[in-house]
Parts: sequence; C-alpha cells; structure tokens
Amino acid sequence: MALIRAELLKVVTTRLWWVMLIVMLAYVGLSLGFFIAFAGQGGPDGQAVIPARGTAAFQESLWGSGAGGSLFAAVLGVVMMTSEYRYQTITTTLLVAPKRVRVVAAKLAATLVVGVLLGLAVLALTGLAIVGTVLAAGGDLVFTATIARVAASVLAVLALYTLFGLGLGALIRNQVGALIAVIAWVYIVDSIVNAIPALQPVGKFTPGGATAALTNVGVGFGLDTSYLLPAWAGGAVLLGYALVFSALASVTTLRRDIT
Repeated sequence: MALIRAELLKVVTTRLWWVMLIVMLAYVGLSLGFFIAFAGQGGPDGQAVIPARGTAAFQESLWGSGAGGSLFAAVLGVVMMTSEYRYQTITTTLLVAPKRVRVVAAKLAATLVVGVLLGLAVLALTGLAIVGTVLAAGGDLVFTATIARVAASVLAVLALYTLFGLGLGALIRNQVGALIAVIAWVYIVDSIVNAIPALQPVGKFTPGGATAALTNVGVGFGLDTSYLLPAWAGGAVLLGYALVFSALASVTTLRRDIT
C-alpha cells in the first residue's frame, strides 16, 4: 500500500493530472453539447440520427459519450511511465524499493485507480448534462439495465486505457515517441479501420472497436454499428488488450537495464 500511495503521490504532486482532467472533461462536454443540440433532428431519411431529448433512448445513448475521453486516459498512462525515465526518478524508485515486482504491481494498481477516478469524473459530468437536459425537455429520468451497463463500461474503458498508455510508455520509454504513437493509434489507425467497411472485420477487434461494442445501445448516430461484437465480447477484447499491455509494462520494467 505504501508503494501505491507513493505512485499516486507522483501523479497528484504535478499539474499534469488536473490539466489532463480539465481537457478531458472539456472534450467530453463538447461531445455532450453536440449530441444535445442535435437531438431529435431528422437525418437524410427523415429518421432522427440522435433520439429526442427526454426519451429513454436519448439517455442510454448519451451515457456512452464519456468513452470519448479514452485518449486522455491513455496519454496520462503514457506520461506516468515515461516521466520516470525522462527525469530518471525510476532510479530512485528502484533504490527505495529494489524488488521490481512490487514496484510494477504498485504502478499498475495506481494506474487503475487514476483511470477509475477519471471515469467517475466523466460519469458525473455526463449525469449532470443528462439530468438537466431531460428535465428541461419535460421527460422522465430513467435508470435501465442498459444505462448501468454503459456507465460501468465507460468506467472500465477509461481505467483500461490508462493501462494501455502505461504499457506503451514502458515499451517505448521516449515520452514524445510514445505520445505520438498513442495519438496516432486512437485518432488515425483505429478511426480508419472502423470507418472503412472493408476493414471493419479487423476494426471490431481493435481497442476502439471493442470500446464501441461495450457502449453500443443500438444508436449509431448515423454510422453502421452492425459489425461490432456483442458487448460482452467487446469487454473481453478490451480486457485482453489491458492484460497484454500490463504484461509489457511488467516485462520491460523487470528486465530492462535502467542505467
């Protein structure tokens, strides 16, 4: 527990965590504002792309918006690991706690805690936006099994993406290189393979495709979601990625020469 507290202290004593939190909440808030502004408006076929405000479908679909903050969770995970090498604090850490297995376990646990806290902040913002919008529209607030599943999925996605970032940071070590890699993957590679129909059989197994499957409620916002895995399978794929990246973080930290 002392090592976990020490790892968390490394995060909270820097400005990065709250800067990243503010940016992430701003991004998610922008997405929520877009969905709320265009809710109930008809698409090219006359059907509403986004369900009308106040409906249960509107509330179910909006709870998944928080998953859009996954990039920021991954970036925070990258910096949590690469800053150790950039500022050589990893040397001090291993001198204080020579057993690297304990250090790795503490870092993984602390990363999960940070990811969960990010998820809770996003869910709080989403909940406030939904409550205000639904009540203003004269609708009734609902809490269905689908909403519970999607909210839990957002929490899991942000927690697991911090592990992705941590593993990638341990593998690459160079902070700029790792940040470029994670941004390129989320914004370019993942987006392309999930947007092009010919690549979607592969895209559904990417972290982005698995995330979309987890938060899918049958509302595609004008996009095809029929290729996605079932929610449980998406969760299994995402967990698999988290385990792989956690293993990368463990193996590289345990075996690599620090000096």
